[in-house]
Amino acid sequence: MKIYTVDAFTDQPFHGNQAAVCILDSHRSDEWMQSIASEMNLAETAFLQKQGEQYSLRWFTPEVEVDLCGHATLASAHILWEQQYEMANEIRFMTKSGLLTTRKNGNWIELNFPLEIEQECVPPAELAEGLGVSFQYTGRNRLDYIVEVADEDTLIGLQPNFNVLKRVDTRGIIVTSRTNRPGIDFVSRFFCPAIGVNEDPVTGSAHCCLGPYWKNKLDKSELTAMQLSKRQGYLQLSVQDNRILIKGQAITTLKGTLHVD
Repeated sequence: MKIYTVDAFTDQPFHGNQAAVCILDSHRSDEWMQSIASEMNLAETAFLQKQGEQYSLRWFTPEVEVDLCGHATLASAHILWEQQYEMANEIRFMTKSGLLTTRKNGNWIELNFPLEIEQECVPPAELAEGLGVSFQYTGRNRLDYIVEVADEDTLIGLQPNFNVLKRVDTRGIIVTSRTNRPGIDFVSRFFCPAIGVNEDPVTGSAHCCLGPYWKNKLDKSELTAMQLSKRQGYLQLSVQDNRILIKGQAITTLKGTLHVD
């Protein structure tokens, strides 16, 4: 079986968010996929299997399976087109979050994802303690908490206590702020120690929440975003009624063959 490493939400190698993409030749057990994901030791490993005119797609961190992942979906579509597994301009994925579609647009790939709108909430004590800064706003959706902080300097300067944040009952914690960067509407970081990834470099699925959040604050549905991890990444967003279009680029950094079964 072929396996690839892709840097997603970037057009430069060694930036953006790494994902492994494994093209399955037959059905494999959950335990087998989790073992491969642990071996790859990246934020996500995507497993693809052709099923008629579409693909089954599942995502695993080194520790658990997750319900939604943007950068590994982008990486999967990138590999299918680049390696000529697919020639059609649209690819359909069946996932734990339902049907997801991707479209190719030049050097960009457009993900069609569900909105994950948050509701304002009182932050749990572990969230405040773990981040160690004042919050402008706190909300929660089915996946994550979202926290707005005062400014980009506060966001960049965060030094989370991951042992404390790991106790927060959530997939992850989105932290976001306004920015003065030209051409960028907002910036963010994403922490998810509870699923084995302290800081995710660029998180497409977090923007299913960030998109509608900043749409309401900035009164605009077309947005540009940067995630300010050490590797950084760039996303273009179009917020619709109940979906969000997330555009990004990707680059392959490694191609390999699995020699174990």
